[in-house]
Amino acid sequence: MRIVAVQVLILILLLLAVPMAIGGLCAGEDGKGPAFRWVGGQFLLWAGFQLICVPMILRQRRFSHMAALFAGYTVLLLLLAAAVELRRRRREGAWSFLPARRAEGGKSGEGVLLWIVFWGLLLFQLVQAVRLAYGDTDDAYYVAVASVAENSDTMYQVLPYTGGGTQLDSRHGLAPFPLWIAFLAKLSGMQVVTVAQVALPVALIAMTYGIYRVFAAELFPASGSQQALFLIFTEILVLFGNYSIYTVENFMIARSRQGKAALGNIVIPFLLLLLLLLLRRLQEKRRIPAALYVLFGAAALTGCLCSTLGALLVCMAVGLAGLIGAVCYKRPGILAPLIVCCLPCVAYAVLYLLFD
Repeated sequence: MRIVAVQVLILILLLLAVPMAIGGLCAGEDGKGPAFRWVGGQFLLWAGFQLICVPMILRQRRFSHMAALFAGYTVLLLLLAAAVELRRRRREGAWSFLPARRAEGGKSGEGVLLWIVFWGLLLFQLVQAVRLAYGDTDDAYYVAVASVAENSDTMYQVLPYTGGGTQLDSRHGLAPFPLWIAFLAKLSGMQVVTVAQVALPVALIAMTYGIYRVFAAELFPASGSQQALFLIFTEILVLFGNYSIYTVENFMIARSRQGKAALGNIVIPFLLLLLLLLLRRLQEKRRIPAALYVLFGAAALTGCLCSTLGALLVCMAVGLAGLIGAVCYKRPGILAPLIVCCLPCVAYAVLYLLFD
């Protein structure tokens, strides 16, 4: 039991504390709350993982070497975030993750009751996601890839169905989300299957609702009751969205460990949140902070990490919204940095065509 407790503690640090600390690098004026910090920090980690992992896969390096390099990248971000946090604290006199504003309607009895309902439904979904965990046909490949990588110290060079050697699977290697699961298992000491079907559903489902929490704060900034009601209706849609195995709700609850589920439930909603923040700043004629563009780039790289389809979807969303914003608000200057943010998607799409 003591070993299990240590493993759980390490996963909590890797999935919650570390991203929360790194999120201070992107906690600007638009999002100082813990949910924004947590999600933003995780996207910075995912983006670095994609940049580090794919070249090493193509060069057929060992998984342990990649894990060590990514661990070094994580430590570097932590040190940088600590330096930025200390500087910000000296300048502002307070920790930056404290909320910039509080919803005024959140202290009423009705508001408290709605928040209790929200947290109760969230806990129910997290428990059910773990209690009813099952392996589908895709797990026979993706979870097996993560397990094989950790045990054989290779990346996409062993056939997961039989365990025999094979040529480098470069096409799947361009979206190495399973190797991130293997990295978590390697550092925590927990089995890959346990990480994939127990730890990740809790973390990724909570992260999804963290994104919706920020959405609610942006859409209803003056009413905590309306924010809670928005989140409750979102939970209801998720609970009754299992009318097909291909719905985004099914992917969220039953298949959250798979990269395409993270793309549909985390990457795309977070990208839409960033676009909302961008267009709101354009409407109010405010300066676009560099941190926002950094998050756009991180979202683009994370889309490629989760699925090769993410490269196309991210480019379409950013390109269309950026063009509309540039025309409607007469700010053509935003197009250049948005194009730069999408360049990784173009590069991975070209690689996909070359290796397909």
